[in-house]
Amino acid sequence: MSQSFSRRQFALGLAGLGAATALSPLRSVKAEQAQQPRILCFVGGYTEHGPPGVTGYGKGIAVFEMDRETGFLTLVTTFMDIPSPSFITLSRNRKFLYALSEVNDFDKAGSGSVTAFSVDTRNGTLAKLNTVSSGGAVPAHLSVHPSGKYLLVANYMGGSVSVLPIHADGSLGKATDVVHNSGPKQPERAADNPEGNFAVSDHSGAHPHMIATDPSGTFVLVDDAGLDRVYVWRLDLNTGKLIPAKKPFYEMEPGSAPRHFVFDHTGRVLYNLCEQNSKVVVSKFNPQTGEITQIQSVSTVTSHFRGSTLAAEILIAESGRFVYVSNRLGDSLAVFSVGIDGTLTLEDEVWMHADYGRAMMFDPSGTFLFCANQRSDSVTAFRVDRETGKPVFTNHFTAVGSPTTFAFMVADS
Repeated sequence: MSQSFSRRQFALGLAGLGAATALSPLRSVKAEQAQQPRILCFVGGYTEHGPPGVTGYGKGIAVFEMDRETGFLTLVTTFMDIPSPSFITLSRNRKFLYALSEVNDFDKAGSGSVTAFSVDTRNGTLAKLNTVSSGGAVPAHLSVHPSGKYLLVANYMGGSVSVLPIHADGSLGKATDVVHNSGPKQPERAADNPEGNFAVSDHSGAHPHMIATDPSGTFVLVDDAGLDRVYVWRLDLNTGKLIPAKKPFYEMEPGSAPRHFVFDHTGRVLYNLCEQNSKVVVSKFNPQTGEITQIQSVSTVTSHFRGSTLAAEILIAESGRFVYVSNRLGDSLAVFSVGIDGTLTLEDEVWMHADYGRAMMFDPSGTFLFCANQRSDSVTAFRVDRETGKPVFTNHFTAVGSPTTFAFMVADS
């Protein structure tokens, strides 16, 4: 009897040991996840006070927390005291967030505005610092100069770009420079349009759509979607003035509407996305002179595509092996592989699962790719295979009114 009981106890002990062994990795993973810092996602878009012709359903800047395992976004709070924050960006130290308001009535002077916020790096809470003129009507894009001394702004309807000084406390000063682009009238459509594309881009005048520096911070580049040009300047860090490069601008395909660009990690290859003809123009970039030399133009839609489309956003994977483009109207996500020489090959078009996908952004880990779908009032999430580059829909939709822009940060513990 005692011998039988002893064996039974021994067997139960082994079973318990096995169960504990089996459960301990799971407990370890959960504990590790609980200790990891939170990933916060800021989403902006159009509110009811948007630009003419745009119906906005957003409430301001929404702050979400991202689940590291699934990519699911959970709403934390919404900062409502700002009209149409259609583009936002964080400072490098994550302590400040800058948001433009895509309007043209700031102080009734026919200008848009830019607002500076301080950021609580533990929970993403925003506190408004100040609001200043953007230097032109209906701003569309902004970026922080790598020096951290200036904020660069592209005013779409104002036809201008401006330089705003950043004070030590993160607030903004009045523009140190405002430059107005000018040039000959361009056609509404490019000659190399996708077949059946009836969508047009506004070529009524200068329309700066993006402003940012090359990776070294030496040159400031601007995509002007109205003049079909890429402008190149140097920025005097002492005066905040833009100085034209030796060759001040580069002509793109007439009617193509260059919209957004991204560099490879060497800073020597420039990928420029043209909105109207849905093409990526690949160029060599000289980081010493700012010279741009085109080497390729490739469509963001497959040869099977027919109909209207407008390309919107371009991203490059952290590995540098893949480039991604969002196609509005066509509602697709184009996936390109990057060759040794920097040229692109269109590998696939993935359904966006929503309408009018605009901005895209990777989370800080590079695991998930998010897309802001303006007309379907949602954010969709894709898990990206790091080896193949393929984005796979997670089936996660996040309801956000008229979303157009993202900013991610890893919160402090």
